[in-house]
Amino acid sequence: MLKKRRICRFCEEKELFVDYKDDKRLVRFTTEQGKIIPRRTSGTCAHHQRMLTTAIKRARHLALIPYVAELVK
Repeated sequence: MLKKRRICRFCEEKELFVDYKDDKRLVRFTTEQGKIIPRRTSGTCAHHQRMLTTAIKRARHLALIPYVAELVK
């Protein structure tokens, strides 16, 4: 059985640029441990995945999103 191929969310919405200031959108592309979700899992195209990766790294550097999620005890 073949899985349905995911369509890039950014291409679907015709976005030209992934903004590092949109932290709510960027958090969706990271795991609970803080890792960036790979292209094969998220379904983004190669062009937007590269832009997404740099946007997440910039947002982390400016402390808009955390590097690692907080531990809940």
